[in-house]
Amino acid sequence: MDTSTKRRLVLGFISNWISKLATTIVQLVQVPVFLHFWSVPLYGEWMIISAIPSYLNVSSFGFGNVAGNEMTMMTARGDREGALRVFQSCWWLITIICSSCILLLGLALYYTPAARLLKLHAIDASDTKWIIFYLGCSVLLGQLEALLQSAYRCVGRYPYGSLIKSIFSLTAFGIMLIPVCLGGGARVTALVFASSNAVLTIVLCLMVRHDLPWIRYGWKHASFAEIRRLSAPAFAFMAFPIGNALNLQGTLMAVGYALGPTAVVIFGTARTVSRVALQLVQMVNNTFWPEMSSAFGTNDINLTRTLHRRSCQLGLIIALIVVATMMTLGPWFLTHWTGGHVPPSRGLLSILLMVVVAYSLWSTSSTLLAAVNQHQKLAAWYLFGTSITVVVTYVFAKHFGLYWAAASLLVSELVMNTYVLPASLRLSHDTFPGFLASMTDYPQSLRPAALLARVRRTSAPVNPPEETV
Repeated sequence: MDTSTKRRLVLGFISNWISKLATTIVQLVQVPVFLHFWSVPLYGEWMIISAIPSYLNVSSFGFGNVAGNEMTMMTARGDREGALRVFQSCWWLITIICSSCILLLGLALYYTPAARLLKLHAIDASDTKWIIFYLGCSVLLGQLEALLQSAYRCVGRYPYGSLIKSIFSLTAFGIMLIPVCLGGGARVTALVFASSNAVLTIVLCLMVRHDLPWIRYGWKHASFAEIRRLSAPAFAFMAFPIGNALNLQGTLMAVGYALGPTAVVIFGTARTVSRVALQLVQMVNNTFWPEMSSAFGTNDINLTRTLHRRSCQLGLIIALIVVATMMTLGPWFLTHWTGGHVPPSRGLLSILLMVVVAYSLWSTSSTLLAAVNQHQKLAAWYLFGTSITVVVTYVFAKHFGLYWAAASLLVSELVMNTYVLPASLRLSHDTFPGFLASMTDYPQSLRPAALLARVRRTSAPVNPPEETV
């Protein structure tokens, strides 16, 4: 691994740490703020409604992610014209699809009794429809943001793109809290959040055009043949947002249907605390993803194998450290975080942390498959596992309570662990014994003897120079 790659990894890790910190801040701040200004039933119904628009992430059919991988591999080979062709083709496709989805969403909401289907009482029928529409538009704009970030990623500036996205996310969240603190309702809050995201997306478009002059928004280089070539991996990427929605919002809705809004708040807040470790593992994945695309694009198998090994090692270490910390401090933090509104449960939190460890075993390894657009089977397995999990969560919650609902989340993690690692090892030309040995291998400079020698050199007294007469 050369110096420039290490430097990009370090900067990428820092920027992704900031990104995950921003996400954590949003998750940690919104609960006490919303519970302070809103009632528990109102906030529980807001969580249920805000889960619906996440399913619109499938609207781009995965072309944003596939375009990012393809542009990175092309740019690594020096083919900027090909990268521009991919960018313009996917830009117009995503724009057309998202515009159509906005129209269809409006028509569907007009004829659908959403509040009655979701069993809502604190939010009326009209506000429910408008909230889903506003948040849906915000989700659809995120498809274009993903493609814009790919422009920075393909030239090795993904740390900068990630930092800008984090700043924009915190800005939109901060603006959303203004109507909440001023006594505004759920509908006004959703409108303010969607409007701020629209403005920030326009700003990002202008920034990309200024920073990367070779990226242009016309249609001269767009090609239907390019779209057709990327269709297979793009359609496979659809499974990931669907699976994520099933795993997060789907299970949350299952708990809501089985046990009611109050149980949703208890389950959701405990899982938010447990997912701090998961967010850090995803930070490792996002850091290594562009480098894996670049290394594979230039057919550097040795570097690809090294990146895969080091990413899995780092992800597992971080998961174990954070899980151990959360096992100790989690219940205390949960009590103070929610201001006593949500009762802490060490047992519930422990089960959810076990889910995080199981997740860390496969998620980082799967980054290699996704980064080089060879993820079709991975997507099928993920969708299969998360679909089963939603059904099991509802049954367990209905008949056995929250503890068993939390345990049901292990189903999808166990399914994924049976497939991912063998597939990644084949792609990186690695062996299972070699991979296992690499998990306990680390640089010579980090070994105890080297660290102790460095400490001794630092603490050793420095003799002053002798005075000369």
